[in-house]
Amino acid sequence: MWSVKTAAVVALVLWIVVLLYLSQSLFTLQGRSESYADSSAVSSRLDEALSNIRELRDQNERLQQMIQQERNERERIQELKRRASGRGEKLQIKESREAKENNQQMVVPKPLEPDAFGPGRQFEEVRRGVDQRIWEMFYYLRKEFKDNKDSDVFKNHTLEQMTSLLAHSYNLSDVYAEWRSKSLLGLTEKIQKRIDEIQNPPDCKRANILVCNLDKQCGFGCQLHHVGYCFVVAFGESRTLILTQNGRIWRYSRQGWSGAFLPVSKCTADEALNGETPHAFRGSAGVRVVELPIVDALQDRPATLPLSLPKQLEDEMLKLHSNPPLYFISQFIWYLMRNNVEMDRVIERAVAKVPFGKGPIVGIQVRRTDKIGTEAAFHSVDEYMEWVEIWFRVQDKRVGKPVPRKVFVASDDPSVLAETRKNYPLYEVFGDADIADTAKLNSRYTDASLYGVVTDIQLLSRCDYLVCTFSSQVCRMGYELMQVRKPDGEAFHSLDDVYYYGGQHDHEQVAIEDHVPERDAEIELKVGDTVGLAGNHWDGFSKGTNRRTLKVGLYPSYKVVERWRVIDFPALN
Repeated sequence: MWSVKTAAVVALVLWIVVLLYLSQSLFTLQGRSESYADSSAVSSRLDEALSNIRELRDQNERLQQMIQQERNERERIQELKRRASGRGEKLQIKESREAKENNQQMVVPKPLEPDAFGPGRQFEEVRRGVDQRIWEMFYYLRKEFKDNKDSDVFKNHTLEQMTSLLAHSYNLSDVYAEWRSKSLLGLTEKIQKRIDEIQNPPDCKRANILVCNLDKQCGFGCQLHHVGYCFVVAFGESRTLILTQNGRIWRYSRQGWSGAFLPVSKCTADEALNGETPHAFRGSAGVRVVELPIVDALQDRPATLPLSLPKQLEDEMLKLHSNPPLYFISQFIWYLMRNNVEMDRVIERAVAKVPFGKGPIVGIQVRRTDKIGTEAAFHSVDEYMEWVEIWFRVQDKRVGKPVPRKVFVASDDPSVLAETRKNYPLYEVFGDADIADTAKLNSRYTDASLYGVVTDIQLLSRCDYLVCTFSSQVCRMGYELMQVRKPDGEAFHSLDDVYYYGGQHDHEQVAIEDHVPERDAEIELKVGDTVGLAGNHWDGFSKGTNRRTLKVGLYPSYKVVERWRVIDFPALN
């Protein structure tokens, strides 16, 4: 017989399946309703979906019966133990006397509370709430699609119910949020401790070293991600990362790396090299000191590059985080961006101006001055704020009352802050126009600009949700630091790219359902096909390459799952 704990986990997985199935059904029906000219076809499609959901519901009821049987059995055992308590007390006294006679310490384990065996009341209430709203939504959609109506009332009602469903799904995740947060904090401490041990070896002159040239010819986010790439490669080979000339020639500050951050190691470059000339990274097995080129020039890329995760922590990461490779690489960005005393003062002054911890705040990062029209498209403030408002409406549903609207704005264009305040008077808008001024192209590579961009990244990481463009390195860095501060791989909406890391290995997915193309732009999927992801269109479809057919095109996002790159990291043994 299953334990209640196991059954509860299966129940949770089952209802996640229900949520995913219904979500895809809703978007498929909404997005393609025009192609179903025959109303009977729509009815048939909905009836089939409804039948599948009923089957899932029947399975859930059987599962609940199993859980109840297990609880009844546990209660029966507890009653037998209670009746035999007198005999048990005598036995315990006898055992205790024997232990003392043998000069031993007797340890009596603390009994588990009943709720430790399975979900409590809160879990069941949330689960039933999700169940109810899913069914109500399906009943409504079934009737409306049969009538084939297209009206604002239908649209608004559908979106309202979807918001309610999202709120309850959010609450379902919240049931174990505290446990998840504490577990991730423990995992972070473990990783950070190991990073620190390798970065501060007992003998700098004998340690294996990887030298990284900090001053790559690009912006701040690009340069920090470059060092992050050096860092994870060094860690993968149990090497201590050292910056060329200790980072003194970094053009972002006259003081070099130490102008904002703590040293990456107690070992200086002179101590670490000890008179040796670094060897090229390629074919460096057995060589003590190596130097890594920029990732664009790297040949024979190491397996440890993003988006990889260590097999030593595979189970913990996959259990606790929705995007383990993101969480892992974020550990290295976090270590690199440990502020020095002056940078800490700057951050503290900025944080004091934003009411973090006093209700939810959404952060937006609006890039304007560079790469617009080349690497990234222009997005209006309204596009960002649309998704900010969607997130807040979900929060309204979660708590059952309107939530005060607060938004933190980071941008390289001072006018964005004024525009947001003018056009969204119901929002409290926080941000610093002076920082935006220093981010303009003619002000970069100054200490003020360095302090400004680091402040923006740090404040974005403290927000409860991010809306930005992942084509922006600053946005991705805020998202990365968030994973260490308060991990949540789903707390974002990107207006363009999915999360990626420059120079990463291919981002691949695996098909879990067949897909027959319904238009020229779509590609075929067979269960088990590997798909190289090019991007998510945030409309229910992603774009990629089917490795089997070599066809490039669109496919339903829900029909694939991630293919995780699980790699050996000996440093974590």
